[in-house]
Amino acid sequence: MNDNAYNEYYKKIDYFGKPYLGLRNFFKKHYPKGTVLDLGCGQGRDSIFLGRLEYQVTGIDISEVGISQMSDIAKKEKLPLKGLVADIYSYTITDEYDIILLDSMLHFYKNDVERETKLFVRIVKELKISGVICNFMLKSNKNEKYLKKIIKDSGIKFEVICDDYTEYPEGNFKYHMYVIRKLTM
Repeated sequence: MNDNAYNEYYKKIDYFGKPYLGLRNFFKKHYPKGTVLDLGCGQGRDSIFLGRLEYQVTGIDISEVGISQMSDIAKKEKLPLKGLVADIYSYTITDEYDIILLDSMLHFYKNDVERETKLFVRIVKELKISGVICNFMLKSNKNEKYLKKIIKDSGIKFEVICDDYTEYPEGNFKYHMYVIRKLTM
């Protein structure tokens, strides 16, 4: 989907609704609070939530409309949140981030599988040791196995923190919640 399509969608405030219950519960309990890179943050539903919990958040999205809406809320509420209009597929992941959040970014559809695989492999490699990847994607045994295979094939050791499902009531969907911590390079 092109950025113009998302700019159109995001004319509706809160287009995707609230963060998933599983995401909210995980981050409320996760310590220490640190720096989060929210890739494909859209209008910032997760970034804003995390900023309110006092995480230092950088939200990246290709939609100027989404980033503008998120930034307005962050400024109004004085949240520790920075929004950047950028392409997540070329954005450099630095070791300043403790957590990389991917909410509905990986679908592994036929037309996107190569590009999404390259992105995830790059995240796995560029993430600092002890860094956390928090991924949410539509429930799909095939895609969940594929994601875990990418991690296994990387040769990098990860600790599984969460491998569960969460509800998305607004869309009547279940999402796979996979949270892992990097142990080795």
